[in-house]
Amino acid sequence: MRSIKAIFKKQLKDTLKNPAVLIQFIIFPLIAFLMNMVMNIDGLPEEMVANMPNMVTMQATIFAGMGLIPIVAGIIAEDIERKSLRFLMMAGVKPSAYLIGVSGVIFIVSFFTSVAFGFISEFNGQDFWVFVGAMMSGVAASIVLGATIGILTKNQQAATALSMPAAIIFGFGPMMAQFNETIARALHIVYTQQLNVVTGYLTIGGAETGLWQSFAIIWANVVVLAALFAIAYKKKGLRN
Repeated sequence: MRSIKAIFKKQLKDTLKNPAVLIQFIIFPLIAFLMNMVMNIDGLPEEMVANMPNMVTMQATIFAGMGLIPIVAGIIAEDIERKSLRFLMMAGVKPSAYLIGVSGVIFIVSFFTSVAFGFISEFNGQDFWVFVGAMMSGVAASIVLGATIGILTKNQQAATALSMPAAIIFGFGPMMAQFNETIARALHIVYTQQLNVVTGYLTIGGAETGLWQSFAIIWANVVVLAALFAIAYKKKGLRN
């Protein structure tokens, strides 16, 4: 527990000193807010107004997928460059403690961003909290994916090179899936696609039975990615 607190405090200080990271938690909901303002302009075509809620929740999906993966990968890669990770491993810090400590700050800030998306999307009551729960589930998956990518690299430049393609695929994949059934089927087991499914259910009128299946798939992604991170942490940590 002490190691988690120490890593969390260190990461909190580093994050607050990095405006390039903090802006990521603002820019996506800001774009969604501007879209919502456009939706309320009189005289817009009815078809455009009808599709606007999907565009707002799509920004939330892009944030959960595209926005967070490079951030977390960069954080891990920075610890590798500074030899901090090697020191922590030699001190006996477990993979779970390191991941919770490093990602805790990102997870907490992402909660407030997810709440902002919920208000912008105008969800109410149970739908609001289902949306926030889905967002945080997707955030958890992206954090672990970013951490896994980061720990497999040797520096921040390599982390950026590896994480950006993954971020684009996971962030924009659900958008492309809306227009192509083949892509939708291929991405069915991917957490961002299921996050998009959840927001789709909520947008058209509330939760349905299939929603909970989507949550199960998202958390299956989290479990698999966490296992991969633990393996990479043990095998790569002391070599970096």
